[in-house]
Amino acid sequence: MDWRSLEICDNNKDPSGPMYYNDIYHEFYQYNPDGSNSPSLSYNIVWGHSVSTDLVNWIGLEPVLVPDTPSDICGCWTGSATILPGNQPAITYTGLINMEKHQVQNIALPKNRSDPYLREWTKAGNNPVIQPVIPGLNSSQFRDPTTGWIGPDELWRIAVGADLNGSITALLYKSEDFLNWTSVEHPLYSSNSFDMWECLDFFAVLSGSNGGLDMSSAIPNGAKHVLKMGMDYSDKYMIGVYDLKRDVFVPDTVIDDYRLWLRIDYGNFYASKSFFDSKQGRRIIWAWSNETDASSDDVAKGWAGIHSIPRTIWLDSDGKRLLQWPVEEIESLRRNEINHQGLELKKGDLFEIKGIDTLQADVEIDFELTSIDDAEPFDPSWLLDAPKQCREADASVHGGIGPFGLVILASDNMEEQTVVHFRVYKSQEKYMILMCTDLRRSSLRPGLYTPAYGGFFEFDLEKERKISLRTLIDRSVL
Repeated sequence: MDWRSLEICDNNKDPSGPMYYNDIYHEFYQYNPDGSNSPSLSYNIVWGHSVSTDLVNWIGLEPVLVPDTPSDICGCWTGSATILPGNQPAITYTGLINMEKHQVQNIALPKNRSDPYLREWTKAGNNPVIQPVIPGLNSSQFRDPTTGWIGPDELWRIAVGADLNGSITALLYKSEDFLNWTSVEHPLYSSNSFDMWECLDFFAVLSGSNGGLDMSSAIPNGAKHVLKMGMDYSDKYMIGVYDLKRDVFVPDTVIDDYRLWLRIDYGNFYASKSFFDSKQGRRIIWAWSNETDASSDDVAKGWAGIHSIPRTIWLDSDGKRLLQWPVEEIESLRRNEINHQGLELKKGDLFEIKGIDTLQADVEIDFELTSIDDAEPFDPSWLLDAPKQCREADASVHGGIGPFGLVILASDNMEEQTVVHFRVYKSQEKYMILMCTDLRRSSLRPGLYTPAYGGFFEFDLEKERKISLRTLIDRSVL
């Protein structure tokens, strides 16, 4: 199933302010017009801008925000978009005001809403609209405002990640008009987490439905809320309840060790941002896949990093975990279908899928287990470092059940290869699946970042003995 490249490629980083407005999808993102990921050039961050009608084919436009005012003179950093009453889009973003990384929050509005591409934006005259004036607030750790939502008092709210007296916090702010903001005495949520929370996202989900919810509208009874944060080079999240009376987020489960928090993705996936797609009634999420090439290669090719394929995201039926799937529009790119059914593979067998362009492919595989009696015992300590388990029990190490999976972009002699594989373990009355993406042999070139990614998840193998894998391959990313 051949398909074309979808990713937005340039010297880009965090997705910011994605939205659907007047029949157009907008993707904004951190962008360094001077070069690829060079620290000496990191104070000229602008907001790049691309538009699409189908989430597949994109048009790159000129940047919409550049550092040209005192409230963002050292960079226009991550933020969000909110659709206000009267169909008025608004951007909230972090500005850097000096070389000491003093951070403030700003607002921008479209200059001409009749322009379908919203190519020009005007910064609010009262920027910065939020400053780090709370006692004990670290002004260099105060960033990435969320999409706005309306509380029970009809006031707008946003959350901003912050370090307050050594606690990592989602600070809460209120506004009547989305331009003048006051701090709330208590945070939306705080933690003793060791690492700063970046690129916060706060949104509602409804169990048993794969539809999205609009945070600018009334949220139905029974809905859960998700607080997502970027930390420790990964995007983690909590599921809980937004207590309207106390104006706080209350997670269903409080886990002290951040390493055990739920993750959006177990691969190269960071700084994600979601939005409500009013066209399809769904929530879509994007993320930044950081560059893994050597810095010299980045300079030579003129770009670094890409954005992931957009995914629909929703809450599973038991309300304990987020589920996600590539947006359905991706399937419009499928060509040359190859189908194999009823293949029986024994330990050590390899079956080559012939007849497809392996540089760009959409591969769906169902693995059906004939028996689960040989599952090895699960060690709970593995949860603290799943990638370590992937490195130690890689695809060359035979286990009770596994490894089984997919070998991707392999050279003829198999010296270069990327492997996605599963293993099955038994833990008391449940089964734990280890999924690994092992890049350590993906290239023979020195100086590249080639880790092994991995994560564990529960799976009811007594009910369903089929494990499905969908893999999107686009040249250097999967």
